[in-house]
Amino acid sequence: MSVKVDQFQSPDYFNVDALLSEEHIMIRDAVRSYVKKEISPIIEDFAQRAEFPEQIVKQLGELGCFGPTIPEQYGGGGLDYISYGLMMQELERGDSGVRSTASVQGSLVMFPIHAYGSEEQKQKYLPKLASGEWLGCFGLTEPNYGSDPSGMITSFKDGGDHIILNGAKMWISNAPFAQVAVVWAKDENGQVRGLIVERGMQGFSTPTTHGKWSLRASATGELVFDNVKVPKDNILPNIIGLKGPLSCLTKARYGIAWGVIGAAMDCYDTALRYSKERMQFGKPIGTFQLQQKKLAEMITEITKAQLLNWRLGVLMNEEKVTPQQVSMAKRNSCEVATNICRDARQILGGMGITGEYPIMRHMMNLESVITYEGTHDIHLLITGMDVTGFNAFK
Repeated sequence: MSVKVDQFQSPDYFNVDALLSEEHIMIRDAVRSYVKKEISPIIEDFAQRAEFPEQIVKQLGELGCFGPTIPEQYGGGGLDYISYGLMMQELERGDSGVRSTASVQGSLVMFPIHAYGSEEQKQKYLPKLASGEWLGCFGLTEPNYGSDPSGMITSFKDGGDHIILNGAKMWISNAPFAQVAVVWAKDENGQVRGLIVERGMQGFSTPTTHGKWSLRASATGELVFDNVKVPKDNILPNIIGLKGPLSCLTKARYGIAWGVIGAAMDCYDTALRYSKERMQFGKPIGTFQLQQKKLAEMITEITKAQLLNWRLGVLMNEEKVTPQQVSMAKRNSCEVATNICRDARQILGGMGITGEYPIMRHMMNLESVITYEGTHDIHLLITGMDVTGFNAFK
């Protein structure tokens, strides 16, 4: 394996850095340095082998990337949402799978325990998740219920001092290595409840999903529940209904909106550098109009997304954001990043499909990111319903 030198330089065409605090920039630069040192040299090799770099779990915990907005008393960072967004941007600049590991841990596992859990649950789980001692996952999507989570069939019944859980969840990031799963299932009244399921509970298994062409350096699996006895103390007491998992998805989608722009920035920076160095017809290909057109459109879309994400972060910090605003940002960023990666690949020609450059890996990863946490079409319908008042989902 050849160790690659990460030459990334962050594009900032509208001086968005001036909108950030000194703490924001310090946090971003710390994560950027970590990615250059620990992720960029190894990630291509792990992706080629479809293997999850387990060592990053402890590293991300030490760096403070797990639950950065969770209060410090529970092991979190006590940071604001712009800090969280910048962290996700830098991690996904390295690889979408690395960002997925962090955003699942923070937004989908630690957030619901902190928001809806008992004090005992917070004390038991959050510090270990924050440090990276434990890895968590989030079980909502099922084999037959993805965009329609209300149809879930995973359910539990009363068993005395415990409940008995049956069903299965699919496409679960972190599942093969997770010690803890926040699982959403229906009770005997058909109401959706959140449960904390721990590895080692009899009847609980996490088979790995193989054969992926996307997120190859991320661990993906299933959650299978075969008469699993879960203590009633593991039920999240302060939430009933789909509002619980959907509120988690809003937090995760926010991180994705920032994250994928990191991938876009990496592809743009790679293509820009290549356009200045690659010679054809006796001069750099960056001198040709069509290549300049691609690069100009890339930096324009990145800049627009950076400003949208920053404003979204301000609204998150002020607790004025709506789920629909987060939905728009997730959809926009994913579309922008997907197009930028494709155009960057074209600038690199044949070299763009090789592992010598990160572009093809980002392209394949983004096919997952534009799909999970709400597909592109679902997010279009969320915005459509918000502006028209008409529900086009059914």
